[in-house]
Amino acid sequence: MQANPQHPLPIISVVIPLYNEEESLRELGQRLETTLQQMAGERYEVIFVDDGSRDGSFAVIQELHRNNPRFQAIRFRTNYGKSAALSVGFEKVRGQFVYTMDADLQDDPAELPAMMEKLESGYDLVSGWKKRRHDPWHKTMPSKLFNKVVQTVTKLKIHDFNCGLKLYRQEVLPQLSVYGEMHRYLPAQAHWQGFRVTELPVTHHARKHGVSKFGVSRFVKGYLDLLTLLLTFRYSTRPLHVFGTIGTVVALVGFLIDLWLSIEWFLGMTSLTNRPLALLGVLMIIVGVQLVSIGLIGEMIAKNSLNNARYSIRETVE
Repeated sequence: MQANPQHPLPIISVVIPLYNEEESLRELGQRLETTLQQMAGERYEVIFVDDGSRDGSFAVIQELHRNNPRFQAIRFRTNYGKSAALSVGFEKVRGQFVYTMDADLQDDPAELPAMMEKLESGYDLVSGWKKRRHDPWHKTMPSKLFNKVVQTVTKLKIHDFNCGLKLYRQEVLPQLSVYGEMHRYLPAQAHWQGFRVTELPVTHHARKHGVSKFGVSRFVKGYLDLLTLLLTFRYSTRPLHVFGTIGTVVALVGFLIDLWLSIEWFLGMTSLTNRPLALLGVLMIIVGVQLVSIGLIGEMIAKNSLNNARYSIRETVE
C-alpha cells in the first residue's frame, strides 16, 4: 500500500480483540490515545475486533471512532474466538510495529513504550509477562502448569504464553498461523521461524468490569492445539520422525514381550493359551507397524508438497 502524503502510513498499530467489554472501552481508548500520541504523534491506528459482542461494545467503538478516526473496528456476526479476531486484525494492520492487547483494562497501555524500547534493542517479538497476576488461584495455578509444559515442549524460555500484551515487527505476522486456539503459541511459532523472541515483565491490573470470558475448557483445547502445533510446524516435513519413532518403540516392546513368552513356552515354563500378555505383544507389534506406515505415507505427502513450502527469509544480498 502506497503512503498518501496527506495521510502517511502509521508507525504503530494496535489490535484489540474483544467480547462484551462495553464498560472498559472508553477508558481504554482514552489511555491508548494519550500513550500513542506521545510515542508516534498522529501516526498510529487502533483496530478493535468485536468478536460478536452482545452488549453495547460496538456502539462505544463507533463513538471512539467519531472522536478519533484512528480508532477503527471490525465486527463479527458471531463469536469466533480470539485467534480469529487476531487473524483478521493482522490482515488489516499497516504499521511497522504491531501491538496486541486485551480490552478488559488488565493490560496497561502505559507499558507500550517500554515494550518498544525492548524490541528495538534487537528483537522481533516482545511478549508480556504478567509476573504478578491479579487473578483467582483457579486461573493462575493451571496457567503456571500450562506455561511450564509449553516451555518444555517448545524450548522457548518465556514465562507467560497467554499474556495478550505483545509487540511484533510487521514482518513477523505473515509467518504466523492464527486459528483455533493458536494465539497462545504465537511466540513459539515466531521462535521456530527464526525470529528473535523475548519477554518483558508488565503490570497486570485486577479486572474492573465484567467477568472473564475464558473457562477451564481453554486449557484442554490449549493442550490439543499444542499437539497440533508440534505436528504441523516441527514435523510437517518429517512425519516419520514422530510416527516412526513411536511405532518402532511400540513394536519393539511388543516383540520383546512375545520373544520372552516364546522362550518360556519353548522351555516348557508356560502355556501361551492362558497368557493374555501374548495377545498384548501381538497387538503392540501391529499398532507399531501401522504407526510406521502412517509415517511413511506422511513422508510421501510431505515430499510432494515441498515445492509449496514457505521458508522464513531474513534478508538477501544480490
